[in-house]
Amino acid sequence: MKERIQQLKKEKNAVILAHYYAPDEAQEIADYVGDSFYLAKVAKGISADIIMFCGVRFMGESAKILNPDKKVLMPDTSADCPMAHMVKEGLIEKMREEYEDLAVVCYINSTAELKSKSDVCVTSSNAIKIVKSLPNKNIFFIPDKNLGRYVSEQVPEKNIILNDGCCPIHAKITVEQLMETKEKYPEAKVLSHPECDEKILSLSDYIGSTAEIISYVEKAENEEFIIVTEMGVLYRLREENPTKKFYFPNPNPCCADMKLNTLERISEVLEKEENPIEMEEEMREKALAPLEKMLELAR
Repeated sequence: MKERIQQLKKEKNAVILAHYYAPDEAQEIADYVGDSFYLAKVAKGISADIIMFCGVRFMGESAKILNPDKKVLMPDTSADCPMAHMVKEGLIEKMREEYEDLAVVCYINSTAELKSKSDVCVTSSNAIKIVKSLPNKNIFFIPDKNLGRYVSEQVPEKNIILNDGCCPIHAKITVEQLMETKEKYPEAKVLSHPECDEKILSLSDYIGSTAEIISYVEKAENEEFIIVTEMGVLYRLREENPTKKFYFPNPNPCCADMKLNTLERISEVLEKEENPIEMEEEMREKALAPLEKMLELAR
């Protein structure tokens, strides 16, 4: 099946992008693997005719927004991110009326519609830098309250208003689960994603995006790590650090939507060119501005 996918890529001038949370086999056959920020940058400069995006819907949407002339396909159209929808209708407009000098900062983990109503997008790896660079005093951070709270702690000079949204996978990880893992592996460093609850972050040795966690492990002298994020990142961690050991809180944090990106679906969809991401041009143009502003400010 891997050989068939490679053949189809050549025949159709296609590239495969995969997020770190996608299944191991999807990461293995992908041309580019990374976090949301890296993949957004890659998507912007791709010359292929077809982009196969192994992730969840908002990622495919972002690729299409940045590449309107290309065909962007998703292995499974039902792969979605619950957090991407977690802003109540009319709330952005209400906040703009209530606060002067307000910037709506939209985590890239959001729908095209939410992006279209925002001033700038951010990812977990560039949110602090971008929020600091904005001239606005008031920041409405959507949709993730946990990442928003973490950013507010790092940028105290801004008035960051939080939205009541979160990643269900990271939110399910409890202090008790982490403490049990720490007791089992007392020498292991705790590395956590900022989408986790603040109590989890307070117990962590390092906080960063998936890409930053991978980079930290590569440079660290430690041999053991407790990884507090979705378990898909384990593939890249092991690939790049074969002698180091990695543990996850029990039960392992797993995003079922990400795991829908199977080889079977990639092969079938690429062959038939099914599941294209489509949207109205007016929506795409409105959502493009905050994405391009993110790429510019994060440079």
